[in-house]
Amino acid sequence: MAEAAKKKQHLPIQYEDILAAKRRIKGGVVETPQEYSPQLSALAGSDIFLKMETFQFTSSFKERGTLNRLLTFSEEEKKAGVIAVSAGNHAQSVAYHATRLGISSVIIMPKGTPFTKVRRTETLGAKVVLVGDNFAEAYEHAMKIKEEENLTMVQTFDDPEIMAGHGTAGIEFLDKFPNLDYLLVPIGGGGLIGGMAVAAKAINPDIKIIGVQSEVYPSMKAALKGETIAPANQTIAEGIAIKTPGVLTQQVVEALVDDIIIVSETKIEEAINIFAEVEKLVVEGAGAATLAAVMANKDRFKGSNTGIVVSGANIDPKILAYSLMRGLARDGRVSRLTVTTEDLPGGLAKIVNTIADLGGNIVEVYHQRQFADISLKYTEISVVVETKDAFHRDDIVAALKEKSLKVAVKQVTGLDS
Repeated sequence: MAEAAKKKQHLPIQYEDILAAKRRIKGGVVETPQEYSPQLSALAGSDIFLKMETFQFTSSFKERGTLNRLLTFSEEEKKAGVIAVSAGNHAQSVAYHATRLGISSVIIMPKGTPFTKVRRTETLGAKVVLVGDNFAEAYEHAMKIKEEENLTMVQTFDDPEIMAGHGTAGIEFLDKFPNLDYLLVPIGGGGLIGGMAVAAKAINPDIKIIGVQSEVYPSMKAALKGETIAPANQTIAEGIAIKTPGVLTQQVVEALVDDIIIVSETKIEEAINIFAEVEKLVVEGAGAATLAAVMANKDRFKGSNTGIVVSGANIDPKILAYSLMRGLARDGRVSRLTVTTEDLPGGLAKIVNTIADLGGNIVEVYHQRQFADISLKYTEISVVVETKDAFHRDDIVAALKEKSLKVAVKQVTGLDS
């Protein structure tokens, strides 16, 4: 206990810093909703409480730390302007609040950054420079510009003022729900969990702080073991796709975070869909990671008061659409049936009528002759069908087979299978 207290005293931020940040940014960011979710609670088997940072102006928690940092600037720093490196939420938060405060901003983004993110950041008032093939190259270029133009760098996470600003979300959450047993926070570089952990432990020392990371980028968990990661795959949780966590943030995580849960890509994808269908919330991958952790570990959280931070909503609409459609396919509500039938008049009609008679809705139909591994007297017809659920689909498949048709169902089980 004495060792833990000693570590806490030497952390880069204290609770008083977060209280100061709360006073400083009041009125400049949204005090986002925190609500009990009866629907998610029923699904998870524990009482689920949400802190919805998706309601910030730029749809991300990043505004809290950014604004707190900008408000500590000297007049000389404000006049000179700021620079940041980001291809996501940090870029938008810096652009928005710098412009609002009358500070010029330059955002350095890797050349491959999606145009929608570039345009959104420019719309918020920043000058965007695309350079480098990755974050490291973009950061190197940013440091050169910083020195040449005497700009102040606004770091993404490894800064005490950034962490303190983010910690204000913890005060808001526990002011309304002080008796949480668990607080789950996504971890990228560690700025959000660093600030929220300090706040939450100060308000409720018994609360368990759980970090959540993607299986593709478990950088903080690795760092605590003295290891580094070399991601080989892409992740749907871009907001926490950080190869190297912060030095200062790691100190806080080591002292105050009770555990880090690693979640799979499929579980994150499923959590995005649950938020959309159950809570009617658009949530990005990083923001859905906390719910994914609860749903993947129901026994661990069963019967507890579990607070989860929904950190952001900036998901690519195309990715959201793909995720929702794959979710329908995984649940059996949209299925692709490949039916082999004799290549004769009336073959397609037999299939279509059978599906229609049982209440299935045909979305697409494809004939396959050239590439089908079947006799030339037959044809394969792929039919994409909407059904009520997997049982309804199975009834349709059985009816087709009763008409002496060969049917194969394309299963979508997810990346974990």
